[in-house]
Amino acid sequence: MKGIILAGGSGTRLYPVTKAISKQIIPIYDKPMIYYPISVLMLAEIKEILIISTIDDIKIFEKLLGTGKDLGMKFTYAIQNKPEGLAQAFHIADDIGYIRNEPCALILGDNVFYGHGFTGMLKEAAKRTKGATIFGYYVKHPSLFGVVEFDELGKVLSLEEKPKNPKSNFAIPGLYFYDASVIEKSRKVKPSERGELEITTLNEMYLKEGHLNVISLGRGMAWLDTGTNDGLLEASNFVKTIQSRQGIMVSCLEEIAYKNNWISSEELKELAKPLIKSEYGKYLLELIK
Repeated sequence: MKGIILAGGSGTRLYPVTKAISKQIIPIYDKPMIYYPISVLMLAEIKEILIISTIDDIKIFEKLLGTGKDLGMKFTYAIQNKPEGLAQAFHIADDIGYIRNEPCALILGDNVFYGHGFTGMLKEAAKRTKGATIFGYYVKHPSLFGVVEFDELGKVLSLEEKPKNPKSNFAIPGLYFYDASVIEKSRKVKPSERGELEITTLNEMYLKEGHLNVISLGRGMAWLDTGTNDGLLEASNFVKTIQSRQGIMVSCLEEIAYKNNWISSEELKELAKPLIKSEYGKYLLELIK
């Protein structure tokens, strides 16, 4: 399975903070925002990741992340000339030959996930060979999000995009797993009234086939959307609290690669050397002891 991160333009919700810098490079506490979605795909044991962004931002990502070889991974980069909806990510991936009749996962570049049991959920979704898997997260104000209604067995009953009268309180976070038919289906998605290729339309295709699954993210999970200034601050405070109290790093790419056996202890030491005077570098070395 391959992964895709849609790290679009800076947008306006963080203006003027992002006027001169890519949003996904802005730190969430002690790491660039892009580290968090990368870590999610890594926890799902996905080693190949396509990062899609603007022509200006993609250069920053390439400089920051490189080829991925140091992590035992492979990063590919593609330019999104004009944002035309989330389903456009599959068109871009197909156009450059990144995906060819194979399953993949899509995650948005400004979403943060953390919680007990999350890794198991990701691996469960990644192992499915048929259909699509989305996630449901209980929120107080579901009308602000895409909403999924499902039964006690996880069967999806309906999907709604920011409904005035939601049928459930479960929002759909920006994380999706699809089977090998996703490219074919995405090509059939027509622009909505907003002129965008909606991810909801793609998910409805799977729903009509009876192959759309949902995994409920329970009370032990945190999903943070960092698309606003308040959301960015809340996420930074959350990560700081977890790391300070538990003494473990959130979304540490080197640690995940090491625990996935993608890099050796010697390779981890080499990655830690340039950071040895920082808490981050010291943390990496402690993993080997």
